[in-house]
Amino acid sequence: MALLAETRKKIATDHRRHAKDSGSVEVQVAMLTHEINAVSEHLQGHDKDHHSRRGLLGKVGMRNRLLKYLARTDPERYQKLIAKLGLRK
Repeated sequence: MALLAETRKKIATDHRRHAKDSGSVEVQVAMLTHEINAVSEHLQGHDKDHHSRRGLLGKVGMRNRLLKYLARTDPERYQKLIAKLGLRK
């Protein structure tokens, strides 16, 4: 469930910190969130797709690690990001 180039670009422009930002924690978490939502939607109709479920768990774990890092290093950016993405943390 790879992201299309224009989708990646739109997500990066919405969450970047400066004009040439493409790899900050905010951008990475936003892209992972988009991918997680897509895979979760796929799994709603394909209950027995265990390979995709394993990939989903990996993406969720990576997002949690990035969010933990952001919360530890810059709590203000962390709060803004989870509010913007609508995450429950």
